[in-house]
Amino acid sequence: MSSINLTHEEAQARARMLKVHHYDISLDLTDPDSGEFSSITTIKFAVTNPGDTFLDLRAARVDGVRLNGTDILDNANRGGAYQEENGIPLRGLEPGEHTLRVVATCRYSRTGEGLHRFVDPADGRTYLYTQFETADAKRMFACFDQPDLKATYSFTLHTPDDWRVIGNAEQNTVRSDEGTLTHTSSVDYPLSTYLVAVCAGPYTEVRSTWTGTLTRHPETPANQPAEGETITVPLGLYCRKSLAPHLDADRLFRETKQGFDFYHRNFGFAYPFGKYDQIFVPEFNAGAMENAGCVTLRDEYVFTSQATHYRYERRADTILHELAHMWFGDLVTMRWWDDLWLNESFATWAAAISQAEETQYSTAWVTFAAVEKAWAYSQDQLPTTHPISTDASDIETVDQNFDGITYAKGASVLKQLQAYVGRENFFAGVRRHFANHAWGNATFDDLLSALAEASGRDLSGWADEWLKTTGISRLRPQFEVSEGRYAAFQVMQEELPRTHRVAVGLYSLIDGAVVRTQRVEIDLNGETTDVPDLVGVETADLVLVNDDDLTYCLMGLDEGSRAFLLENIERIADPMARTLCWSAAWEAVRDGQMRPRDFAALVARGAQHETELAVLEKILAQAATAVHTYADPAWAKAEGRELLATALLRGAQQDDPAAALIFAHQLTYVGLTEEAADYLRGRYADTAAEKDLRWLALTALIGHGSLNGAEEAKEAIAELSAADRTSAGTQAALRAYAAIPEAAVKREVFDELVAGDMSNLDSRSKMEGWAWVDSAPLLEQFNEEYFEVAPQVWEKLSSEMAQRTLMGLYPFWNATEQGLELADRLIEATSSTGLRRLITENRDRVARIMRLRAVDAR
Repeated sequence: MSSINLTHEEAQARARMLKVHHYDISLDLTDPDSGEFSSITTIKFAVTNPGDTFLDLRAARVDGVRLNGTDILDNANRGGAYQEENGIPLRGLEPGEHTLRVVATCRYSRTGEGLHRFVDPADGRTYLYTQFETADAKRMFACFDQPDLKATYSFTLHTPDDWRVIGNAEQNTVRSDEGTLTHTSSVDYPLSTYLVAVCAGPYTEVRSTWTGTLTRHPETPANQPAEGETITVPLGLYCRKSLAPHLDADRLFRETKQGFDFYHRNFGFAYPFGKYDQIFVPEFNAGAMENAGCVTLRDEYVFTSQATHYRYERRADTILHELAHMWFGDLVTMRWWDDLWLNESFATWAAAISQAEETQYSTAWVTFAAVEKAWAYSQDQLPTTHPISTDASDIETVDQNFDGITYAKGASVLKQLQAYVGRENFFAGVRRHFANHAWGNATFDDLLSALAEASGRDLSGWADEWLKTTGISRLRPQFEVSEGRYAAFQVMQEELPRTHRVAVGLYSLIDGAVVRTQRVEIDLNGETTDVPDLVGVETADLVLVNDDDLTYCLMGLDEGSRAFLLENIERIADPMARTLCWSAAWEAVRDGQMRPRDFAALVARGAQHETELAVLEKILAQAATAVHTYADPAWAKAEGRELLATALLRGAQQDDPAAALIFAHQLTYVGLTEEAADYLRGRYADTAAEKDLRWLALTALIGHGSLNGAEEAKEAIAELSAADRTSAGTQAALRAYAAIPEAAVKREVFDELVAGDMSNLDSRSKMEGWAWVDSAPLLEQFNEEYFEVAPQVWEKLSSEMAQRTLMGLYPFWNATEQGLELADRLIEATSSTGLRRLITENRDRVARIMRLRAVDAR
């Protein structure tokens, strides 16, 4: 038994034994500087089957445990102290109703897990927020911390008198004594522990209201609002006081309301949680978290400097993603974490379709093709790839499944399923699912049954093909040409033949633009599928076998199409088609079919003409990877770095400010020419320039060695810090310091990171600077040491922090046989499945670097 690393088997046994009714939680947060807080929890639950079980709690001390009035503290404090990994044993439980009261002292977090505490360097104010997914509610209160034991809640929170509390329900606040406020609230709907939220501190508040109606459908339950009946939902936005001047509330509310409009038109079930608050919180690990009625978002989304178009688009995507979770995840919750993919895939799909159809980001599916799918394709080609519906045997395994398969591949497959069964049938199935399982827990089989019923199609075979297997189907065209027309045309599946719904598009250069001349939509089955509708059609310059991006695949190009793409990509008029070509070219690079230097040249020429700003940001980053990671180092030094830096500098100096900002930001992340360094000196010296760009420019100059040693770098950092006393400036200063190109600095930062004593955000910033471009010669001192300390880091740090630290410090620069051998030895020696997976994935990335450098050098 491990309360910290709960297994699926243990969770199933506990769910068979218990039904949890209610948690009454009292927290004393009046002394946030102490590092600890008092947590008193009273739990009412029923036992349906007699036996033994355990309660989850991660606490500094357990001071009292009473079961039905009987003191059982000795069960918790065995050996005189509380052992977190064991939880609190509950032995000899008999069927019937029970009451359990636990008095504990818990720790504030600095890692973004549990109840996190942050002191704003801008003004010294303290802020708290919770993050409980996957299973960290136990860090704040005693509970049965698994998703299928839903309960209701009541809260009593004592805080300093200038604080407000935001949680799942509206707060009732009274002054309990001088200097202290008491906040009470009740969550009267069943909720999983991981969706409970508490945010506390002197947050700034902005209010609005969404007013709309619910579109009723045949699947809509009778208890839902009538057609045309007005629905009102109070909306709130919250952030730190130092960020309040930068909170673009009008835009945030507009995008939130657009999501409410779309989901109420299509989901057939009214927003279920009363009010809807969004709190921008500091030092957040993820993009956001879907706590019911109280969504937390990373406060880097409050832009204190000029942000690129992509950042605005991704923020809107996050807003709509979390809002979709209110229905899929919160109203209907997975039974166990093996359906985590369904939660995240559905929200990812819903965010993209609502963005495309309801907001200004009408090309959201283009961004999806460029960003989400690139993430999925990369993850799916690792040796540790897993089925979408995968092993969730314990919490440690689940924590590593928040990846490109769970989010991006799953969403791609849902998009494909929508095309397969039809849009309205897909939504009808989703509505059935909400109606059938509202306020409860469900599985993918439940959703599949609803979709099959709505569409009239047997989807069991589809589910086995797409959800229970690993890897990517590779599609390519095969054809014969006679007298300028196709005499035969097939779509080939070279690997993993599956059922696909695809569109085959033909494109040709006409009057200076590449436009589509023919489109045929077909179902693929098996290794070869004929496309009779294209026989006799005039041959095209470019053939896309996944036109409109309907399916999840690696799209191969015939030889003629690839040659045409290299000369004409900027002339492709349709943004989706152009993005699919960028994606095909990048995947050809990663597959060893196109030299990295050729991709870099393609981007250098074509990026200036890219109109999709999110795609532009992605391909520039890929070009940087092509030059600095995948290309032959000798070519990169002789030609590649100058090719890339020159193209980025030219883009940064163009007239379009939105595109220029993207080029300028990317320029700071690549090896610099003297001309590029001069440009960045100007950006850094310009006191009227945006702070983010000034910090990036300074960091790039430091990393490039353009300053005279560590002392001048430290002086420059101190000078800019004095002009930027925000928390973002504090993080930028940490990053800039870690970028100083001196071996002693790299050693200092490495030691700090492996010790694990800093906050999650400090760690993130220092790792970024530590591994800044061109740092490789200074990092070779850690080639062997990394593998020596990795097991201790994995054991000492939390799962979240261990994964981030070991990923950020991995010696990718050591792309040698020695580097592979060091990884192999650790993989062989470790007994930890989580650590083994992380090292295996990164070893594979290094092996790919070596292969692609050899390809590029031919």
